[in-house]
Amino acid sequence: MLGTRWGPRAGLPRGALRAALLAALLLACLAENPNTYNVGGVLSNNESATHFREIIEKINFMDQYVPKGVTYLPCFIIMDPNPIRTALNVCKDLIAHKVYAVIVSHPLIGDLSPAAVSYTSGFYHIPVIGISSRDSAFSDKNIHVSFLRTVPPYSHQADVWVELLKHFNYMKVIFIHSSDTDGRALLGRFQTTSQSLQDDVEIKVLVEAVIEFEPGLDSFTEQLLDMKNAQARVYLMYAGRKDASVIFRDAGNLNMTETGYVWIVTEQALEANNVPEGTLGLKLVNATAEEAHIQDSIFVLTSALRELTSMKNITEAPSDCETSGTIWDTGKQLFEYIMKQELLDGQTGKVAFDENGDRVNAEYDVVNVKENQIQEAVGHFVYSREQNRMHLELNDTDILWPGRLRTKPEGFMIPTHLKVLTIAEKPFVYVREAKEEKCTNDEIPCPHFNSSDDSTDAVMYCCRGFCMDLLQELAKTINFTYSLALSPDGLFGNYVIRNTTVGGKKEWTGLIGELVNERADMIVAPLTINPERAEFIEFSKPFKYQGITILEKKPSRSSTLVSFLQPFSNTLWILVMVSVHVVALVLYLLDRFSPFGRFKLANTDGTEEDALNLSSAIWFAWGVLLNSGIGEGTPRSFSARVLGMVWAGFAMIIVASYTANLAAFLVLERPKTKLTGINDARLRNTMENLTCATVKGSAVDMYFKRQVELSNMYRTMEANNYDTAEDAIEDVKKG
Repeated sequence: MLGTRWGPRAGLPRGALRAALLAALLLACLAENPNTYNVGGVLSNNESATHFREIIEKINFMDQYVPKGVTYLPCFIIMDPNPIRTALNVCKDLIAHKVYAVIVSHPLIGDLSPAAVSYTSGFYHIPVIGISSRDSAFSDKNIHVSFLRTVPPYSHQADVWVELLKHFNYMKVIFIHSSDTDGRALLGRFQTTSQSLQDDVEIKVLVEAVIEFEPGLDSFTEQLLDMKNAQARVYLMYAGRKDASVIFRDAGNLNMTETGYVWIVTEQALEANNVPEGTLGLKLVNATAEEAHIQDSIFVLTSALRELTSMKNITEAPSDCETSGTIWDTGKQLFEYIMKQELLDGQTGKVAFDENGDRVNAEYDVVNVKENQIQEAVGHFVYSREQNRMHLELNDTDILWPGRLRTKPEGFMIPTHLKVLTIAEKPFVYVREAKEEKCTNDEIPCPHFNSSDDSTDAVMYCCRGFCMDLLQELAKTINFTYSLALSPDGLFGNYVIRNTTVGGKKEWTGLIGELVNERADMIVAPLTINPERAEFIEFSKPFKYQGITILEKKPSRSSTLVSFLQPFSNTLWILVMVSVHVVALVLYLLDRFSPFGRFKLANTDGTEEDALNLSSAIWFAWGVLLNSGIGEGTPRSFSARVLGMVWAGFAMIIVASYTANLAAFLVLERPKTKLTGINDARLRNTMENLTCATVKGSAVDMYFKRQVELSNMYRTMEANNYDTAEDAIEDVKKG
């Protein structure tokens, strides 16, 4: 029986079968999707409206954007300066014609009409593509739920500012901004961008002060006077045209637009009629090219619709503003697809959007204000395809700086009077308390540092030493004055978590903490350079190179004149001395009062032996003890001779014990070998009877904390660490 077999072995291959089924399903979906799509436009003038219609008619013949069988139709209105009338016209002339998206420009006068279009269309989740509105308020997706734009908000100028500061190596600035949505957004983006570039501390920008002002100000002199006392001379300013004019006027009266100052401003401030010479500003490329933005927005919209129709079912767009109806899910999906689009070769450059629907990769011109208010481009912030990121191109030789200089200003003011801190550390810094007498010529007054400067009864100290001589020579050479003070807590500086710190954040103590928190200008002390400190402060060239030194007590000399007495204790020696004379006295008494002592004995040689006197008894007792021969003067009586034998036995034991102990002491008193370094086994072995410590918060303390292989040793040391090196040295001397 003949038949047709469908499967992997006969007929169509399995892959081809799947492709055919997928194509059939896709055609079924496309059959349900509309063939025509109305695109709305709220434009500023008739010329833009004409261009809008021409672009849509032209794109219908571009297969890469519009699939066959699909047609786009233009539906547009001219924007009314009145936002209420604009909202009504959107309902009557756009939503009533079932537009799938709206492209909105700005009115010729007024700024609120784009918001009216966003509110009205966003209620039905119809995507709105702005081509001119740059207010930061449109980035809030809780309010403008379906708004995105082909122009960046004003706050994105912070990205270019950060690149400019990096290029000129300006690491300390003063930020001036108006207290509106755009000003606060610009400050927030600048702080985020400048601190999240890299971990390298060299490119982190420090904002010394933030000056916020209410728009419409009459005078800015008071704020400028505060800025003049600050160290930074680089001013970043966001202000409207009128406010910028007032700020520039007052700054010029205070000579703050002359040599040494740097002004970097936003686009609105460049519109003022009194922008100082040397000011740097930004201008968005193609900012007013409405026709180019219309073309890019239509290309992005049609690309998103093409992707959406190939993947999803398209429901009909809302057609009535009279009833609320239900949420248009296709509008939500279309908005997400538009945000994912990237147009590499758009009329305005690379077109892409961030998570807020704002244009990214927008290009700027860096503008320099020259003589007679001429604004000239000296650089560009453009997209680099090779690096796949924005890139700053700047010609430094073309820049005219304030004061008509061609060389870049330093960007900060070096103060002539410095707050200098030091710490007691012999022999570099000697400190003594000055009670009533004054400091001598080679000494410098150095009270304990108090950040509040309110203490009137502070004890005065005088400092001298190598570091003080170095400070005096620096002051003469560089021509500055100074106020010297001692470390407030007596510490060099450690990076720890303090109890007063909110959120458990680490902060510096001691000298480093005062310098990091800008309560002091300079430290002149024997401060060791290590990676932790170098990350937060700048060091000079070291004046002394020295590694880690281990200090231990010097062993006492063993070869003293009385070292032969060491085998016995002092008490035993006294008792032996007493015993010698007591035995001698008893020998004398026994021999004197013995019956044999009343008469003289006849010797073989005919002589007679006298009785033992006291001196002979003492000589006998010492002779027996010291093992010397006794020639004469021996006891005659039996009892005395028995005592003499007992004393001789005692002397034998004493001498034998002394000899054994002396040999043992000579062996045990060999000098111990000195520690070879921090890798010595006796230091790392916590079982050894060896106590080690260092100075709290010192470079050595931080070194042991940093080294993982020394962690056990550090935990042992931590409980014994000292506040000052003087206390540690004193305890080492005491053993």
